[in-house]
Amino acid sequence: MTANFEVLNGAEPFQVEGGRTGILVSHGFTGTVQSMRPLGEAFAGQGYTVTVPRLNGHGTHHEEMEGTTYHDWITSIEEAFGWLSERCDSIFMAGLSMGGTLALHMAQKHPEIKAISLINAAVDVPAMAVVHDMQDVRFMDAIGSDIKKEGITELAYEKTPVASIKQLLAFMDEVRNDLPKITCPALIFVSPEDHVVPPENSQMIFSRISSMEKRIIEMPDSYHVATLDNDQQRIIEETMAFFKKYE
Repeated sequence: MTANFEVLNGAEPFQVEGGRTGILVSHGFTGTVQSMRPLGEAFAGQGYTVTVPRLNGHGTHHEEMEGTTYHDWITSIEEAFGWLSERCDSIFMAGLSMGGTLALHMAQKHPEIKAISLINAAVDVPAMAVVHDMQDVRFMDAIGSDIKKEGITELAYEKTPVASIKQLLAFMDEVRNDLPKITCPALIFVSPEDHVVPPENSQMIFSRISSMEKRIIEMPDSYHVATLDNDQQRIIEETMAFFKKYE
């Protein structure tokens, strides 16, 4: 029997129709739309057409996520991209953590994407490799809510499915190997103190992508979930200014 899991309050997808320029925004692994909603609302407030989809298996229950693959997460993003394509002449993408991985994947598959903004994007997390040796372990501790700012909590799963980590590892391998295929302009935000994704990921991305226009911005006042942390406004302003150059 398949359980019907309800969408958590605050995890609902965010979508606003605006002008002919679209921005696709993706949350990360075990996270929800809540972590990216401030960006989505800010972009929509500037007149962009914006979609922040809820990735398949996310924003409900970790047992539902356990049954999804990285292809399911890609499908969620492709559907959102299709929705934007019907309404927009130009499309940009921003993503946090695995959302950044998805943005890299989309830039590899859709060279028509004008530019990408990556926030602590993940392409290589060696600490996660221990799952390959795990037998009969379904869930590990939560990885969400790595935030420096006091009193702020990320809406994320309280447990992480081992099967999902294996999917993420396979996805990161694929995306990492194809980094040279990326040619669009890239803005890369990195938190020097990140307890989930090693900061070296951002330098690896910067070094390996083929983009002529690329820039790294350090966020010393934020941890992993920088979109809910002290650098939130800076991410919004720098991303909008960067995207505006390529409209």
